[in-house]
Amino acid sequence: MVNLLTINPVAFSLGVFEVRWYGILIALGIVLAFIVVQKEMVKRGMHPDFLTDLLIWAVPISIISARIYYVIFSWDYYKNNLGQIIQIWEGGIAIHGALIGAFITTYIYTKIRGVSFWKTVDIAVAGLLIGQIIGRWGNFMNQEAHGGPVSEKFLETTIIPDWIMNQMTIEGVTYHPTFLYESLWNIVGLIIIILLRNVKLKRGEMFLFYLVWYSVGRFFIEGMRTDSLYVVGELRAAQLVSVLAIVIAIIILIIRRYIQKVDVNYEDE
Repeated sequence: MVNLLTINPVAFSLGVFEVRWYGILIALGIVLAFIVVQKEMVKRGMHPDFLTDLLIWAVPISIISARIYYVIFSWDYYKNNLGQIIQIWEGGIAIHGALIGAFITTYIYTKIRGVSFWKTVDIAVAGLLIGQIIGRWGNFMNQEAHGGPVSEKFLETTIIPDWIMNQMTIEGVTYHPTFLYESLWNIVGLIIIILLRNVKLKRGEMFLFYLVWYSVGRFFIEGMRTDSLYVVGELRAAQLVSVLAIVIAIIILIIRRYIQKVDVNYEDE
């Protein structure tokens, strides 16, 4: 492997304030997701301001719920450091917490506005995947969300570029770039989501597919990570939530398609 310098997680400084690549990439993911989802929503006959109004509530609530989720599963630490609970700038948020907050906010908001929840989340999943794909590279910049140490054989045979593996080398030890595995998994999921727009899916099934696809990948990738949150013992929170999401999504799909017999398709306005 070519010995490259480690990438600095700080993009630039403004006086005493540091602007990190993590924040830049998260912001980039949000902007690109907004552009894609906004275009599709308008195409599907939704009001141009609907997504902006929704995000005003969904973004801050998702950040708070992501922090709450992290604190709950790290309570053994935070119960003795209560003052650090609000120090979100020090790190410690969880994507599952953010998703839960976003879905609850969207459900309530769509009910208030009289808009179909299922139509909204069907359209939004492409944006979610875009945000997750880009956001994982923030983990890369921070040298976090990695897996366990890799073997010499892995380093000799891997087709992963040297600059990625060098960034995953911390204090002389090279780790599995699980951030990359999840990003690639989500890229494949995004491609499938785009292709599914041409299939006669019932309303809500695009969103349910996303839940299953993301959860399957996250379950296996989470098993490789070294920074997992745990429910009890060796039971990883992300794996438990992933299994629950898969089961719930399949049950809802069966109910909506075969019991409720939903006859509205994705492309219907």
